[in-house]
Order: sequence, then structure tokens, then C-alpha cells
Amino acid sequence: MGKKTDSLTKSLVKTGIQMDRRIKIRHIQSFVEIAREGSLKRAAEKLYLTQPAISKTLKELEDILGAPLMLRNRSGVSLTDQGEVFLHFAQMSLASLQQGLQGIEQIGKDASQRIRVGSLPSVAASLMPSVVEEFSKLAPRATLSMVDGPHHYLVDRLRLGDLDLVIGRLGAPDTMQGISFTQLYTEQVEFVVRTGHPLAKDPDLQRIGDWQVLFPPAGSAIQPLVERFLIANGVGDLPNRIETVSGAFGRVYTRNTDAVWVISSGVVARELADGILVKLPFDTGLTQGPVGLMARPETTDTPVTQLFRLAIRNVLENQHIIP
Repeated sequence: MGKKTDSLTKSLVKTGIQMDRRIKIRHIQSFVEIAREGSLKRAAEKLYLTQPAISKTLKELEDILGAPLMLRNRSGVSLTDQGEVFLHFAQMSLASLQQGLQGIEQIGKDASQRIRVGSLPSVAASLMPSVVEEFSKLAPRATLSMVDGPHHYLVDRLRLGDLDLVIGRLGAPDTMQGISFTQLYTEQVEFVVRTGHPLAKDPDLQRIGDWQVLFPPAGSAIQPLVERFLIANGVGDLPNRIETVSGAFGRVYTRNTDAVWVISSGVVARELADGILVKLPFDTGLTQGPVGLMARPETTDTPVTQLFRLAIRNVLENQHIIP
């Protein structure tokens, strides 16, 4: 395709047409079939539709795109410049869908399909339960092996091939070498205490050093962000601290003591919602960072890996947190 088509492609991408959720599979399938047959009538017969129905579907698609895709004439139909561009992407979409269907069929035949996924504690506590439930519906015979832990541990295991995917925070550049990262959403760090804690009644960031602090250890993805936040707010060294990102330990210890827990919001989302723990009203926007899917770029996704990615996408769309 020439410069004119390239320009049209950029225009389509810029206007967000490729991501418009009003476009359904029936729109794409009908459009591609009409283009193949060069005739509304023959395309309708191939898809077991009436000619008025397929004509209406085409018009819906053109209205969504805000551009004419085909010119009707007595001899049939012909593609406009915009139609030529859209056909290219429509055909790729249908081909990807066919690959997905073949992947599902393959998983149905092979009960030994396995995927190994690592997740940070914040992801394990918040996103993963819903993703696993969705994945179990998409691939009921696949085996999912899950590991949670700190960023450096999971990334090292991913790099060595012990894990297929990792979901977690974007780490420092030196920790991400040889790893691809696809952002899923963002989250921030919270300062959390038990209900009735003195700081909950009189919150003062400058006084957190008066209590024991559960602090992210070196090598964790959130540690540099927390350090930067404290420096920006003039908070000095915290000598009485326990370094951990363990959700299991933090939940029990914070509930039973006066410790202040510095942790990603996802780890304590349920406890905060239930009122078991409370977050201190500090503006921690400076600690916000991307959470994403990490993989080895040189590897090709298996069908079961593709379905796991789809499960993540479905959950994020249902929760309305697609970036």
C-alpha cells in the first residue's frame, strides 16, 4: 500500500476506530465477506443472511467509522480508499480469532496443558482471584501453577524460564532487561493501620517514625517509590522497621499491633473494604505506578498462554480498569 493508504491508516488509528467497542464480529465478518464476493447478495447467501440484513450491518459499520467503506453500483460493490485500509485490519482480526478458536480446541484435546504464572502480593490479593476464575472457564482442563513473591524473585524466575508470565509492578530499568512489559492498570502505595490506631484519629506523616513500620525491602518494586515519597515529604529515617512485602504476615501483624504498614493498595483492598484495616489520609499519588504483564519477548505464546491473557483482559474490562 502506498503513502495515501499509510496516511489513512494513521488517521484511523488517531481517531480510535480500531478500539471502538461498538464494532462487533458480525460487522467485520459481513464486511470481509462482501469484499470477497464483490456483491451484497452473494455475501448474504454465504452468511445465511437476507440482503437487507447484511446491507444494514454494513451501514452500521460505516456509521460507526464515520467513513464510506464501499461504493454500491449495478455491477456490485467496490472498496473506497478507507475500505481498502479497513479490510486489511479486518482480515487480520478474523485470522486472530480463528487462531484463538483453534487454541481452545487444542486445549480441549490436551489435558496436560500447563501455564506457570507469578504475581506480586498486591496482584495475588486483588486481581488474580478473578482472573483465575475467568481462566478456569476458558480453559477448564488446563493446569495453572501460581507463585507470588517480590519483584526481583519473580523476574529472575521468569528470565530463567521457570515462569511463563509475571503480573506485577514495572521495576527499575536494570531489573527489566530482557523482559517485555505490557501495562494493565496503575496502583499506588498506602499507609495502613488497625482500626482505632492513634494515627487514624490524628494523622500526621511526620510522626510515623514513632511507631514500628512494615516497610518494603530493597529489591521490591515499590521501595524506591516509597523512599522518594518520604524524602519529598521531609520524613527522615525510620529506624524501627520490619522490611517485608508479605501480605499474610502484614495482615495479621498490623491488625494485632500499632505497626504502620506501607504496602500496595491491592494487597489490602479487601481488608480496607471490610473495615478491618484503615488507610491513613496521606496523598500518596507520588507512589502511583504501572502494573503490567511481563514475559520473555523471545518466546511465542502457547494457546493456553493466549487464553490466560484473554482472561486478564476480560476481567479488566468487566471491572472497567482497562488503561
